[in-house]
Amino acid sequence: MANIFQPCHDHDPAASPSKANNPPKMLDLEGPREEKGFDYAKRAQWLRAAVLGANDGLLSTASLMMGVGAVREDVKTMILSGVAGLVGGACSMAIGEFVSVHSQYDIELAQMKREGNMDQEEKLPNPYYAAFASALAFALGAGVPLLGAAFVKSYKLRLGVMVAVVSLALIGFGSLGAFLGKAPMVKSNLRVLIGGWMAMAITFGLTKLVDHTAV
Repeated sequence: MANIFQPCHDHDPAASPSKANNPPKMLDLEGPREEKGFDYAKRAQWLRAAVLGANDGLLSTASLMMGVGAVREDVKTMILSGVAGLVGGACSMAIGEFVSVHSQYDIELAQMKREGNMDQEEKLPNPYYAAFASALAFALGAGVPLLGAAFVKSYKLRLGVMVAVVSLALIGFGSLGAFLGKAPMVKSNLRVLIGGWMAMAITFGLTKLVDHTAV
């Protein structure tokens, strides 16, 4: 009797070497991880620079206004000193950032030309964008003490309101900087807050001392 059962070769690994050597690939549902990670890091770097610029504008302008307020009690003088600090500081930040980023741009561009690889030129940092962002961040930070002191006519109340507003802004900027830098929230806020208080107090005290001892 003839054997009616024929051996089945469909599931034999030796009969289909292509399937055995090439197992089915897993579907990547997460997408390109490296590009996402790089984009996030680049955005975080810009945000952190913006936070630092705003914090610098906030603290330097507030300290300047406190120093002038130590010897001049009228609101007009304090506001004018704050406006001068805002404009001068924003211009200084913009020029410094432009020079720094443009130097980095020139170095990286020269390296690309030496290697003959100009495909990544569009990814180089833009010094004009960096200068504008730095000046804008500084101006936004400097505007906080100006707004805090602009509508208070009483001298002592004006100083108290400005310190309170600046303290709240320092906590906000410190929290955001700690979040972006993955640092402890409480310690970062305390460092920023205590540092800001010290800067304003030292400026106020030294200016008053110079005013009393100056000829």
